[in-house]
Amino acid sequence: MGRYIDDILQPGEKVLYSATAHWIVYWQAIACWIVAALALAATRLVVNEGVTLTGLSIAAIVGGAALIYSMKAWFHRWTTETDVTTQRVVHKTGFIQRSTFEMNIDKVESVDVEQSVLGRIFGYGDVTILGVGEGKKTIKCISSPLDFRSHITAR
Repeated sequence: MGRYIDDILQPGEKVLYSATAHWIVYWQAIACWIVAALALAATRLVVNEGVTLTGLSIAAIVGGAALIYSMKAWFHRWTTETDVTTQRVVHKTGFIQRSTFEMNIDKVESVDVEQSVLGRIFGYGDVTILGVGEGKKTIKCISSPLDFRSHITAR
């Protein structure tokens, strides 16, 4: 399976910039892995067998949740494509149930970037594209949102 953008490019159209969902989408998985590791490490510090079994149970349950969150975030990053071409902005999410958004570059009225403090530190944010007669579309948790905006607005 190739990239979606490669399948829909028009003759003479070129990809100028490709963006992905930022690695911060893994934050829930990372937090769960840390809690599971701490619970597992805590079982090594106690001598009581009941407390040890409780700690191992907690580590297993939280580790299972961490695995689910990891797979969900990986699948989201794998199935999300955001590109700027010479003619349009294209955003695709999903695998079997696909959702796409395309806007002609000439129809883009404004591009807004929202970044939290953590977003500024780690380089992610939300980009809202407002189009003339096209409505508005927000792309959440995109990496390097200022670069993405620059590639849309630079002509």
